Amino acid sequence: MALLDGVAGAAYVGRGLATWRRRPGLMLLGAVPALLVLLVVLAALVALLVNLGDLVAWATPFADGWAEALRGLLRLGLGLLVLVGFLVLTSVTFTAATLTVGDPFYARIWRETEAWLGGPVPTSGLSAWRSVADSLVLVALGLATALGVLLVGLLPVVGAVVGAVAGLAVSGWLLAGELLARPLEARGMDRVQRRDLLRGHRARVLGFGMATQACFLVPLGAVAVMPAAVVGATVLARDLLTRPTSPADPAQTSR
Repeated sequence: MALLDGVAGAAYVGRGLATWRRRPGLMLLGAVPALLVLLVVLAALVALLVNLGDLVAWATPFADGWAEALRGLLRLGLGLLVLVGFLVLTSVTFTAATLTVGDPFYARIWRETEAWLGGPVPTSGLSAWRSVADSLVLVALGLATALGVLLVGLLPVVGAVVGAVAGLAVSGWLLAGELLARPLEARGMDRVQRRDLLRGHRARVLGFGMATQACFLVPLGAVAVMPAAVVGATVLARDLLTRPTSPADPAQTSR
């Protein structure tokens, strides 16, 4: 059941991408801020790659006296973990920054999607200060996640693989939460209420977030997928509010 829900969650990305065919002009508006933020992220990535060798060597002075093969293996694994941590962090900050920079564009995409789905477009929302506070919490979680990925990656043999998979899952969850924030905030739900709702549909939300995150890893994928993810999150938010909560979820059964 959880696997099916995860696949169903990933399908919301496809529903958002279909909007490129129906409303290409509207989606192009949403691609502009994503492209601008992506250029900044790519500049930071290039700087990291150029200095990665020196950074890893500086962080592992204790390995200078090791055999060359062992020292190279350690520093290669650590370098990969630094890149994974960077991707985890930027996946969160990219979404938050893009939604902030392109707020007028994404607000229009959200409103038109709500209107297309039928019914009144919610307008209550939360205060600007509460929205900023929620974004700061998300960035802090992203930093903690990136650090956690690095620590997990230090485990021998399986560390790099486990760290990469865990990073994708956790960053996907955070990404989904950020994308779902607007349609849920517009219905007056604060961060705690949104958290409880998402936990009640964990597999579906995680499937949506991980599919979106995977698309972001494709070159220029974030530019095309970002406006589509806003559409998909709007549809998903409505569905979550009408679907029964999973009784197996410990966050709900413990109440």
